Amino acid sequence: MSDTNEYIPPKVWTWNKASGGRFANINRPIAGPTHDKDLPVGRHPMQLYSLGTPNGQKVTIMLEELLALGHAGAEYDAWLIRINEGEQFSSGFVAANPNSKIPALVDRSGPEPVRVFESGAILMHLAETFGAFLPKSGPARAECLSWLFWQMGSAPYLGGGLGHFYAYAPTKIGYAIDRFAMETKRQLDVLDRRLAESAFLGGADYTIADIAVWPWYGGLVKGLLYGAGEFLSVHEYTNVVRWADQIGARPAVRRGRIVNRVMGDPAAQLRERHEASDFDTKTQDKLDAQAAAKAGGAG
Repeated sequence: MSDTNEYIPPKVWTWNKASGGRFANINRPIAGPTHDKDLPVGRHPMQLYSLGTPNGQKVTIMLEELLALGHAGAEYDAWLIRINEGEQFSSGFVAANPNSKIPALVDRSGPEPVRVFESGAILMHLAETFGAFLPKSGPARAECLSWLFWQMGSAPYLGGGLGHFYAYAPTKIGYAIDRFAMETKRQLDVLDRRLAESAFLGGADYTIADIAVWPWYGGLVKGLLYGAGEFLSVHEYTNVVRWADQIGARPAVRRGRIVNRVMGDPAAQLRERHEASDFDTKTQDKLDAQAAAKAGGAG
């Protein structure tokens, strides 16, 4: 007996209704701007247009790590892009990233502005610009880049797959949730096996591979993504938890992960960052306390 609710795809798909779910008002099958608006420009060399999602956190953590090493050229303005309001479809943002996804970086340190989009590309650009967090050559560089691109390839399964169907879809679809839960757990096992033999993903040293993976999988095992920690039994991945705790304790990570943040307690958000003095120690401590409480509840 067939399921009367089974979806039968038409011969040719057409966009004739909202996709449903949390992001229905901004989903569309076409590219390009919806309105004219220039991006703001601050006084620092790096101009970041972003939101404090895992992909956005990668870049703000990287910039804070570079500043912690003394690279003054990594000073940045972090402008908030409200994706739920469609700000990523402005003419200015589309010029910075034709794919209309955060984050987008405009490097104004040279004679001509350089746009860089896709979080992995931004991490590589910054690492090569400042000679930090990316081995220069050899097996160590290959290992680092392999894990960086592993994350870029795996993110759609965790974010667009598990995150969407488990947390955001208007209806719960068992097949979709099971499919993406299985793949997410497989990816966690990949990480756990790697981190059983290595302190960091690229080897003995902390690199852009860790910076890319931590906001996603570190956040997941610490109970910060989708409320799915118990569902996925994240406590079983002890090496990932160890690694997540180690990176989460870094001061630059603590700073970077609250930049452009708009969810949770308003006192634990730094919606825009234009100066180092914008950070408030009490805000960071409060955010850390909340993260610890959530992690304890997630096992």
